[in-house]
Amino acid sequence: FTIIELIVVIAIIAVLATIVLVNVTGYINKGKDAAIKGNLSSLLTNSAVWLDTNAVYTGFKANTATGCGVAGPIALAITAAGGTLVCGETATAWCGCSVEKVDSAKFYCVDSTGAKIESATNCTTSCTDLSPGC
Repeated sequence: FTIIELIVVIAIIAVLATIVLVNVTGYINKGKDAAIKGNLSSLLTNSAVWLDTNAVYTGFKANTATGCGVAGPIALAITAAGGTLVCGETATAWCGCSVEKVDSAKFYCVDSTGAKIESATNCTTSCTDLSPGC
């Protein structure tokens, strides 16, 4: 082999490695989005149990065992996937959102009505800013 042939082979390998790296990073971020969505969906089940036990959503936001509590397993799992859990509650409604990894301008939101939406607006403390939702 000549040096030119070796340089050409190395260049081809570098181009292929770059293409693979870009695609793998995209798939990893899509996987993280799926994990965030799954964890937020589990809040729906937990909120139904909370409402059945307490008759109001008050306290669900701060609950670390099953709710949106900062040190809770759901919040920690969302953080590990690269999201940030933001929740809001009233006595009759709650909502939870997290920024997505693939498109950081979008939020995935769930609420007490069972709505699961992608929104450009993050959930706040009042739950009144999601349109379908609380």
